[in-house]
Amino acid sequence: MKYSIAHLGESLKKARQTKKLSQRDLSHKTGITQSQISKFENGAVDLQVSSLIELARGLDLEPMLVPRALVPVIEGLQRKNPHSIPMYRLDDEEENTDD
Repeated sequence: MKYSIAHLGESLKKARQTKKLSQRDLSHKTGITQSQISKFENGAVDLQVSSLIELARGLDLEPMLVPRALVPVIEGLQRKNPHSIPMYRLDDEEENTDD
């Protein structure tokens, strides 16, 4: 998958919409102007990395560099699980038997 500024903008827009935030809401949360958010979501500007980090964190995302070979694994983890159960379990987690 080839990433571009437009792809990043579309991804942030989708994340913002999923959180049911307006651009103005995200602006208040991050301190980045609504017009800058709009321009970035539309691929019209290339934001500084610091702004990208602020927007991502305002959407409860954590930007990080991932080895290209692991991208399919991460994409698989991001797919919605139809049964709404975790796709992983930490060793020290106990199963919930209260159901």
